[in-house]
Amino acid sequence: MKINKRLIMIFGFALNFCAAIFAKNDTYIYDYWGDYEKSPDAYRVSHIVYADDLQLEAGLKNPSSLFALKNQLYVVDTDNNRIIELEYTAKKTLELRRVINKVKMQDGTFESFNSPKDVFVNSDGTFFIADTNNNRVLKVDKNLNVIFMLTEPDDPTYEKGKAYLPEKVVADSKGRAYVAARNINKGFLKYEYDGTFQGFFGANEVIYNFTDLLWKKFATQAQKEKMALFVPVEYSNCYMDKEGFIYAVTKTFETWDLLDDRAKPIRRLNALGKDILVRNSEPPVGDLVWGTAAGISDPSKFVDITVLEDEVYIAVDESRGRMFAYDNQGSLLFAFGGRGNIDGFFRRPAAIEHIEKDLFVLDSLNASITVFTPTDYGNLIYNATELYACGRYDECAQTWEKVLQYNGNYDLAYIGLGKAYLRQKKYKQAMTYCKLKRDRRDYSKAFKYYRKEWIEANIGWITGLLLFIIVISFVVKIIKKIKRELDTL
Repeated sequence: MKINKRLIMIFGFALNFCAAIFAKNDTYIYDYWGDYEKSPDAYRVSHIVYADDLQLEAGLKNPSSLFALKNQLYVVDTDNNRIIELEYTAKKTLELRRVINKVKMQDGTFESFNSPKDVFVNSDGTFFIADTNNNRVLKVDKNLNVIFMLTEPDDPTYEKGKAYLPEKVVADSKGRAYVAARNINKGFLKYEYDGTFQGFFGANEVIYNFTDLLWKKFATQAQKEKMALFVPVEYSNCYMDKEGFIYAVTKTFETWDLLDDRAKPIRRLNALGKDILVRNSEPPVGDLVWGTAAGISDPSKFVDITVLEDEVYIAVDESRGRMFAYDNQGSLLFAFGGRGNIDGFFRRPAAIEHIEKDLFVLDSLNASITVFTPTDYGNLIYNATELYACGRYDECAQTWEKVLQYNGNYDLAYIGLGKAYLRQKKYKQAMTYCKLKRDRRDYSKAFKYYRKEWIEANIGWITGLLLFIIVISFVVKIIKKIKRELDTL
């Protein structure tokens, strides 16, 4: 029996070891045809932080949000009614700085939070705290003195009778706050720098099916009441980038609206609330193929998003626990992660943030923060996109060539080389790489300029040949005319 137990233990260890090996290389991309392709890891797990590692009393209970500013990371510990302020050190470790569990009101009294869901910290040290079950957003200074509160708007455009439950908040450089509240589907509630309500911002478009619309046209009143209303959907999270644009994600949509780009689960909102996200390839919707592994058949549903300095944005999918990174053209750079209990996988991902290029993913069910650092392969991809954006096309091409040494099937490397050569006015090389990965748009540009360049380089002998043909035809006509005249004599 001892031998059998030992064999069982060895067998179990072997299974866990094999699972860990296969889980390490979970990074992938999609090719031109939308097929799944394995890829070298762009990120590796640096370490995982639990409440015990931070020596926190009462642990973490249902943490729901992250916010990063410089080297500070803030964790919203919802069920413990507090915000944890951490410092990300040069040694790549998280260290506890303070616990924020109450604020000083304007009358001098102290009040606690009630299920806070989000925090936003300005560069001047002021906080916006979504104190959800207290029905308010607090703006406090760095010493936690309340400056003012954002409460339920007293405005005709705001529907009365619903509880005011702010869940997400961001603010721009002027101090204007944008709040996403539960059960509010008119977009973000916009407040001026002094706390006055200014209206709604960036309302989601109404998505409807034509057959449903036609049916509703001729349905009876009783049938209409049973049908779903055509109303906009709510935003699930948001992020303010360095230029003041709001990246917003939504997870409420019909599956068939995804791939024809009607659902738009990721949006970039300008000052007018219009979506200006660039989509030059497949729509950024996460997974293009939805299997049924582990009983999950839903498409990707983004629960949070973060935006790096080079305009690469990374969204986290709560359906399968995966992260999807896109460049500023909407092209998928890489995807990784999954559902599970091993390092780099998640049970219920709730938030994502970054400091420089290191990523922090909050698992609300495991009550943990996973810290990811980029690999050499991931850094090369980032460097190539940055070099192209800076106009350093020679270095960009060299960097994409290094990426291909890691992954010879990486479509974006070939397309990146094509774009770099196009900017370098090496049109023939650009055509070769664009054709290789079916980049029709850039191939057409390269062909147009190559044709113009070729004509300009060869215009001399082309003109001479045309003149020669014209002269020859003219001489032939004269000879034929003379011959006819001689024949008539």
